[in-house]
Amino acid sequence: MPAAFLIGVAAGYAIAIPIGPIAILILRTGMRNGVRAAALAGAGTATADLVYASVAMLFGAAAGRVLEPFLPAARIAAVVVLAWIAIRTLTQAARLEDREIRGPTYLIFLMLTLMNPPTVWYFVSLSVGLPAISRDVASLAAFIGGVFLASLSWQTLLAVAGATLKDRLSPRVQRVTAVVSAVIILGLAARIAVG
Repeated sequence: MPAAFLIGVAAGYAIAIPIGPIAILILRTGMRNGVRAAALAGAGTATADLVYASVAMLFGAAAGRVLEPFLPAARIAAVVVLAWIAIRTLTQAARLEDREIRGPTYLIFLMLTLMNPPTVWYFVSLSVGLPAISRDVASLAAFIGGVFLASLSWQTLLAVAGATLKDRLSPRVQRVTAVVSAVIILGLAARIAVG
């Protein structure tokens, strides 16, 4: 169970760390509206990661039992999808218009993050690639808890950073965070590949 939690933490940071549109919005919310508003934005994003991790891992457990004879091929597919996400993370530029967010911050960020299909593919790939975690209820809960806590801690860090920053993040910082995230995703892919 501790291993499942640590894998969940790694998965949570891997999906949360890239400085993409949502992260930029959280930072900008912090710069404009302070730490409280940005923390609500981050909590909405972390909740979306929690929802996707839960649904994907629960679906993955059911699919894993049906597809058990095909598990070696499914693991290869999971490795390919995770590698694709890592490469996409490295190549995708963070472009976002400079506009203000109005309305219930938590719900807006929850919905914005839920509309991100690669997050679903990421967690479904992990559920297929890590069947032992998705079959055991305690490991499943530990994994999902790890994902949520990692995502929430990163989003909170962004909220605090945004509230203390006066300028936008440099392209160099965006590249560094993308590389760190891609390396973590590739590490998860390698773990799945070796079984």
